[in-house]
Amino acid sequence: MAEYIGQGVFTFSNPVRIESYAAVAGKKESEGPLGYCFDEIIQDSHFGRQTWEQAESQFQLEAVSLAVRKSNLTKEDIDIICSGDLINQCIGSAYGLRELEIPFMGIYGACSTMAEGLITSSVFIDSGTAKRAIAVTSSHFSTAERQFRMPLSYGGQRTPTSQWTCTASGAVILSSDTGKSAVTGGCIGKIADMGISDMTNMGSAMAPAAAETLRRYLEATNTNPENYDYIITGDLGTVGSTLFLELMQNMGKDVKNHKDCGVLIFDNYAQDTHCGGSGCGCSAGVLCGYFLPMLENGKAENILFIATGALMSPVSLQQGESIPSVAHLVNIRRIAQ
Repeated sequence: MAEYIGQGVFTFSNPVRIESYAAVAGKKESEGPLGYCFDEIIQDSHFGRQTWEQAESQFQLEAVSLAVRKSNLTKEDIDIICSGDLINQCIGSAYGLRELEIPFMGIYGACSTMAEGLITSSVFIDSGTAKRAIAVTSSHFSTAERQFRMPLSYGGQRTPTSQWTCTASGAVILSSDTGKSAVTGGCIGKIADMGISDMTNMGSAMAPAAAETLRRYLEATNTNPENYDYIITGDLGTVGSTLFLELMQNMGKDVKNHKDCGVLIFDNYAQDTHCGGSGCGCSAGVLCGYFLPMLENGKAENILFIATGALMSPVSLQQGESIPSVAHLVNIRRIAQ
């Protein structure tokens, strides 16, 4: 059973195993440094559908279907699915997964949704409520641009601090008894708001939340950054990553093993993505395509995955509100069979 340490930090006495996972990405993502690691590349941003929103739903369905097939399971073997996305009312998830007829838990943490899904699914497994659960999320460049920014046809210039929303999806199947790696604990994030209202500078808005979550987890577990192979943030980008490391140094923690999914997924200069990638699918795709295979192959033993989310909405931005953020942490380790 889970042991609650305090302040949102917990560990599992029986690790919740990762049985299977899959990552699906779009054309631009396939042209970046990590293009080789995704299970499937979708060259058509519409994925054969009429709208970008329908395309994102299809990305998510494809990631789930791939993860299920890779583990030789069927949809009937899955007890619950935890999913969310960036589109209003999470329609990317609901419309994409409705045909599976799997018990559905809709969640929302903006770009922190993958970590939130892993935590939620793990708790279901640990409590005995489910034997297998799926955590999945997605994002799509064009659905995010349509919802949060100027229409693409407007041709607005992107600011130097902006990031490129990834067209991608990642899915993880969690199990009570099968898998080479496992979720062994985590930390539920607190809402942080530094008063930043620039929607094109979300890395700076999210960095304080990531630093606060990591600080609490390290203190509660009596560990240091060097105890982990990698400390992975979701999509802080180059600006947010720099701020995150500065904040950690101010707390007396030198995080030399930090990696950011938003920095890794694109070649910012060659692909003109400014500060890097963002979106729910950014951290989900990089986790499932790059880091989980490292654990499975023994190239890493112990990682902290900290997905970061900016919790604004189109309405709050139009009303001039600041951007509250959250970061959830998941400790994932390679374990013996």
